[in-house]
Amino acid sequence: MTEMETIITELVVNGGNGRSKALEAVRAARNNEIERAEELLKESNDAIAKAHEFQTSMLQKSLNFESGQGETGVNLLVVHGQDHLMDAMVVRDLAVEMIEMYRMIYSRQEEQ
Repeated sequence: MTEMETIITELVVNGGNGRSKALEAVRAARNNEIERAEELLKESNDAIAKAHEFQTSMLQKSLNFESGQGETGVNLLVVHGQDHLMDAMVVRDLAVEMIEMYRMIYSRQEEQ
């Protein structure tokens, strides 16, 4: 596997992990496991941050290619990796809002 393929694979894997952890966090919040939801959301953030690091590396290599110094340009695998990261970021953002919504719902039920 080339260095660029390794970077893209890490982007896809970490983006997917970030998305999965965010969805797990919403499920935990739905079950009134707010602390667990927050832990999973942190794991999601960590995976997305790691994916973002690989994205930055990939973009630098792509820019080097455009300037005649790199080995590869943008291809379908690069686009696939970008899709995974963007999907993870959107799901994570929605998960943050949904967890807060569940927190409000359960705190109101406890007050009654």
